[in-house]
Amino acid sequence: MRSCYAGQVCSGHLDQVVTLFGWVHRRRDHGGVVFIDLRDREGLVQVVCNPERPQVFEVAERIRNEFCVRVAGKVRRRPEGTVNPNLHSGEVEVACEEIEILNASVTPPFQLDDENLSETTRLTHRVLDLRRAPMQQNLMLRYRVAMEVRRYLDALGFVDVETPMLTKSTPEGARDYLVPSRVNAGQFFALPQSPQLFKQLLMVAGFDRYYQITKCFRDEDLRADRQPEFTQIDCETSFLGEEEIRAIFEEMIRVVFRHAIGVELPAQFPTMPYAEAMRRYGSDKPDLRVKLEFADLTDAMKDVDFKVFASAANMDGGRVVALRVPGGGEMTRSEIDGYGQFVAIYGARGLAWIKVNDPAKGRDGLQSPIVKNLHDAAIGALLERTGAVAGDLVFFGADRAKVVNDAIGALRTKIGHSEFGRRQGLLDAGWRPLWVVDFPMFEYDEGDDRWVAVHHPFTSPKDGHEDLMESDPGRCLAKGYDMVLNGWEIGGGSVRIHREEVQSKVFRALRIGPEEARAKFGFLLDALQYGAPPHGGIAFGLDRIVTMMAGAESIRDVIAFPKTQRAQCLLTQAPSAVDEKQLRELHIRLRVQEPAKA
Repeated sequence: MRSCYAGQVCSGHLDQVVTLFGWVHRRRDHGGVVFIDLRDREGLVQVVCNPERPQVFEVAERIRNEFCVRVAGKVRRRPEGTVNPNLHSGEVEVACEEIEILNASVTPPFQLDDENLSETTRLTHRVLDLRRAPMQQNLMLRYRVAMEVRRYLDALGFVDVETPMLTKSTPEGARDYLVPSRVNAGQFFALPQSPQLFKQLLMVAGFDRYYQITKCFRDEDLRADRQPEFTQIDCETSFLGEEEIRAIFEEMIRVVFRHAIGVELPAQFPTMPYAEAMRRYGSDKPDLRVKLEFADLTDAMKDVDFKVFASAANMDGGRVVALRVPGGGEMTRSEIDGYGQFVAIYGARGLAWIKVNDPAKGRDGLQSPIVKNLHDAAIGALLERTGAVAGDLVFFGADRAKVVNDAIGALRTKIGHSEFGRRQGLLDAGWRPLWVVDFPMFEYDEGDDRWVAVHHPFTSPKDGHEDLMESDPGRCLAKGYDMVLNGWEIGGGSVRIHREEVQSKVFRALRIGPEEARAKFGFLLDALQYGAPPHGGIAFGLDRIVTMMAGAESIRDVIAFPKTQRAQCLLTQAPSAVDEKQLRELHIRLRVQEPAKA
């Protein structure tokens, strides 16, 4: 029977005999005395094996790193000068009286305290990677966060209800993961992108406060903050308005941060309309720690000789913005060119810039090839709206609004987080939460030549905007809201449509005809006719929240067994081929891809 965890042994256990289980983190032979650093999920303790106990010493000499062992011995103070202040157990050690090898280990492919491991190595040997202290701490933090969420919601009467993993494909947004049905030839289940429809059905069914910490699946291109399967804190409630829902879950996040990592978030999160976020930052998830903002110059650039600016300013849906970088005049030309290459990732065709040497001299105080193509009124507007002073650098974005917002919004964040940005004080420390509200109901998809839902097609329009869904979709606002923290969207939700006639208007705006709507969402439309209550909710990304709390670089560092950016598991080698018999049972035939002709 274990007395306690190895990492919990401390001065409170002095003179006690303890029994510990764990793994040999390191073995050291110091002049006939063997020292073993014993590790478990709570940390390390030093075990001393003396030759005065021959049976103990004989076993200790055979032990190597990552052996799984049982140790019993008396806790004593470390000799003077050998205390390790970095360990919880650093004041004490265990004088070994018994030691048993429970299982030997082959030589590990890497040292567990190696800080320079490649991610490929870590994911291939994930079991060993999970033994490392940072990963153990991350997963324990994830557990604490989940438990705090459960405690908070349970206290408010939310009920944990499981929803199906095998469901109907309703392709809206990302691609579904499909699962073939063996007993229904030629038909497929879909893994849920979220429990959205089912939680709405639960509201209609009378479970007025629901939550679930559940897996969701999206077959989409992956990044550091995305996985094909991810964990969502999914919540829904009835009979509450938008502000009441936000208040409940704002407090939940405050409680989770307070109890999980000891951080006090602001007593009230600021709220910003979507339109303002895009105008000031070019992003619906702005990092408010970055002290840079856009200055809009679209109206001032309509008649300048610089065609890049003029064409964008006169374009339907075009935009011209300036981004003032305080002290940016010290940037080298190679640094500026590097930022030009960076914005190209987001579709920008270039990055114009002006160095401000002396704003009092007007154009004569500016340095840039483009100055000669700007008239005095444009230069005056530029200096006034940016507030530029001597030594500043101003970057410009000019194109369709989406390209400008994406490119210059990303540039703003990159500069703020750069070494230059930190040196210039352009990045505040701490946590900056924000609610972004009043999202557009729809956005126009030029590729498909139709309006699509910004959040999802079950989001309710703002009161009084119902008729705009068909007459002027671009002006229709939604009762949607996102919680943003330090530039990451950690949660998003909305008040839902609870009346069938309003839901049908949304489908018409999205060009989803009655037959298609009935085929895809008939069960929801039917349910809405049976006295569906007003309801709404929100879903938080558990992986993202824990990643931010842990200060990790990727959500893969807070998921036990994640996939790579190619959606592969290097540990299990999934996905993998299956045999012909399995395919026949599923009524599937694979098409052999012919090699490309030379």
